[in-house]
Parts: sequence; C-alpha cells; structure tokens
Amino acid sequence: MGSVNGKRRRPRPLRLHEKLRKIRQAYNLSQAEMVSRLSLTEELNPSDISAFERDPQNKWAREPALPHLLRYARVTGLTVETLIDDQLELPDRLAPDPLHGVVRNSARKESKKQSTKKKL
Repeated sequence: MGSVNGKRRRPRPLRLHEKLRKIRQAYNLSQAEMVSRLSLTEELNPSDISAFERDPQNKWAREPALPHLLRYARVTGLTVETLIDDQLELPDRLAPDPLHGVVRNSARKESKKQSTKKKL
C-alpha cells in the first residue's frame, strides 16, 4: 500500500461495491428506494448509493460508513463479514425483503445470463 502525506492507506474491500449493487438489484430497487429501505432517508440520498456502488478505482467512489454497512447486513439477513470479505460470495438468495417479501437471485452466474440471452 502506498502512503498519502506520510500515512498508510487503510486496506479496503475490493468487491464491496459490486456486492452492494447486487443486493439492490436482487431486491429490484432504485437507488432512492434503497435509501428508503435502509431507513436512512435522513442520512443518505440516491447519489450516496451510487457512490457506494462505483468501482473503488473511480474517483467518485465512496465506502459506506460502518453503521450503514450494518444496516445493509440487517436488511438482507447477511453478516457484515459477508459484505466486506472479498473471499466470501453473496448467497444465491437473499432474505425476503422485510417490507415486500420479494427477492431475486443475488449471485447470478455469468453462464446463466448468457444462456438466458440465447433463449430470447
């Protein structure tokens, strides 16, 4: 890790952005709806969700605060460890949406996407 102003950068999860995006898509929510579902309308707005879902190499990318990650974990029935550990995958199905009970597959395989496209 390089240093900035004589300080080391802290290690960051490289796949967190992708997992947060998959979670939102699995619940079929817009970024604004995700803010609402997390019950963080006083703290976040849709542009924050967008920043959380950007690749870490993007200069506009941001990591959610720890309490916000905890909220993601509780809404989805996951552990925070699952969200931040790059070695762990999201489960194939997330816990039902607490408000609507609707959830799609969260960890779609690339081959499944391609076979679906071929059928269409």
